[in-house]
Amino acid sequence: MEFLSSILDLVPCLYDHTSKHTLYIRDLKKNIEALSKEMEKLNNLYEDVKAGVERAEQQQMKRRKEVGGWIREVEDMEKEGNEILRRGDQEIQKRCLGCCPRNCWSSYRIGKAVSEKLVAVSGQISKGHFDVVADMLPRPPVDELPMEEIVGSELTYDRICRCLKDPQVGIVGLYGMGGVGKTTLLKKINNDFLTTSTDFDVVIWVVVSKPSNIEKIQEVIWNKLQFPRDIWEIRSTKEEKAVEILRVLKTKKFVLLLDDIWERLDLLQMGVPHLDAQNKSKIVFTTRSQDVCHQMKAHKSIEVVCLSSEAAWTLFQKEVGEETLKSHPHILRLANIVADECKGLPLALITLGRAMAGEKDPSNWEKVLQDLSKFPAEISGMEDELFHRLKVSYDRLPDNVIKSCFTYFSLFPEDLEISNENLIEYWIGEGFLGEVHDIHEARDQGYKIIKKLKQACLLESCSLKEKRVKMHDVIHDMVLWLESECGKKKNKFSLNSDDFWLKESQEIPDLKTANKMSLWDENVEELLEPLVYPNLETLIVACNKLKKFPSGFFQFMPLIRVLDLSDNENLSELPTGIELGLVLAVVATAGLLGRLQHPFRFDLAGIEFCGLPLLSAFFA
Repeated sequence: MEFLSSILDLVPCLYDHTSKHTLYIRDLKKNIEALSKEMEKLNNLYEDVKAGVERAEQQQMKRRKEVGGWIREVEDMEKEGNEILRRGDQEIQKRCLGCCPRNCWSSYRIGKAVSEKLVAVSGQISKGHFDVVADMLPRPPVDELPMEEIVGSELTYDRICRCLKDPQVGIVGLYGMGGVGKTTLLKKINNDFLTTSTDFDVVIWVVVSKPSNIEKIQEVIWNKLQFPRDIWEIRSTKEEKAVEILRVLKTKKFVLLLDDIWERLDLLQMGVPHLDAQNKSKIVFTTRSQDVCHQMKAHKSIEVVCLSSEAAWTLFQKEVGEETLKSHPHILRLANIVADECKGLPLALITLGRAMAGEKDPSNWEKVLQDLSKFPAEISGMEDELFHRLKVSYDRLPDNVIKSCFTYFSLFPEDLEISNENLIEYWIGEGFLGEVHDIHEARDQGYKIIKKLKQACLLESCSLKEKRVKMHDVIHDMVLWLESECGKKKNKFSLNSDDFWLKESQEIPDLKTANKMSLWDENVEELLEPLVYPNLETLIVACNKLKKFPSGFFQFMPLIRVLDLSDNENLSELPTGIELGLVLAVVATAGLLGRLQHPFRFDLAGIEFCGLPLLSAFFA
């Protein structure tokens, strides 16, 4: 009897289990229809949540992990659900008379999968009712920016940090030549707010460039302030947007980082409130022009200079790589020379270092040194990564007169320190400063141009109370590249169609077409002997060994605008052919006249060039 009782107790359990499995088969069609409807509901909810997330992210807010996880689960569930529905439809179509499965086991498995997915989809729907805005984490007050590690600029960085802590300094301007590392320093300032304790409410990073666009700058600022998009979009003018930005920023202690400014920005027009010791907000900007620092009324202007030789070598080694430097005994010595050619300019060091990374053949290093002295643009990356970026400073010089004065340095060798007076005399002789009334006005204009070029960080002051200037070697290479029509004509170095530059006995074809030439070679007599220059208008010769010019050298030159023979200590005789009709402008030859064995008499009384009396212009 006990055995029979146990059997009877087991029957309901078997029935329940069998009945459940039977339902998977019997209700397959009904469950497929229900799953299809639930999948549609889930998809609609997914679209709503995703749209809400995108709107919030446009306001610079960050989604919670919970929201992101739900979205990813729905995307996976949709793929799985569609596959189950497809298999279920196929199973229904296979049934005999539309109700009897041909394979009960197959129909059971599919029915079970449909039933379980139906429960899962319903559960996912119940979890997806987010208040999207309330469930979005606000972005941190600082966004981390990708950047290279700074090398050798620690002292400059410390100066900037001291300014940020000084309550009397609200606006800081960082100026310096292109490629010197201004943007890298500004990025480090930004990123350091991530790890340092600060009471600033928000740090805003804006790339300005030129032409500056006030409304785009306002857009970046507003996005960082994390306010509802609908409020912003109803503001149609930049004046209305400025009012909204001003209203918000006045309630915050902020840091505004403006990268690559080329002209004065009207901060109030953007909606940026006036900085004072009470609100303690800060503005730091970078520019290639010292004059922009003055226009922006920076409380502190800091020049970012090139690296020391030690720091430059450290940066170059980092880019080239230890394996390459140790691959051959001669490479380390050659690499030192290549790094020194960059004269501490970080962009040049990085560009050249990357070009030489993995180069383990010493002969290729020697070739690079040759290219640096002749055609640096041929080195990998130099044209695109270096010269084109430096050229922006040239392109943004205010007029063609200043551009012509700048590119005139193509006539001078690297590292030449030239006096301001001599440089201006060259420019006067060339006619660059023609729109003047007298020599004094011309010189004043020349000094203003030198000042502008220095403010644009394209010229550097030397010692001796800034009475001399020089050009950074890499900028000088860029000038030669410009004068070769951006590398299109290797042997041409001028804006004019037939100007050439000759240096260190470098052979250049078609010299008969040259109208500007400077010779700095010790063996310059060998170059002058066999050649005739019928189009020559500018000639600068600096050679300690030159004693005389070949007979007839000036005979076929109809006009000389600029003739400089002053740096030839052994020159004691001029050739026949130089006479008043030939020389319109003689620059810097006064010291030479006293050394001539047979001095020429220049009767310049009453003769003018570009409206300037020659005697007072060049022998005063």
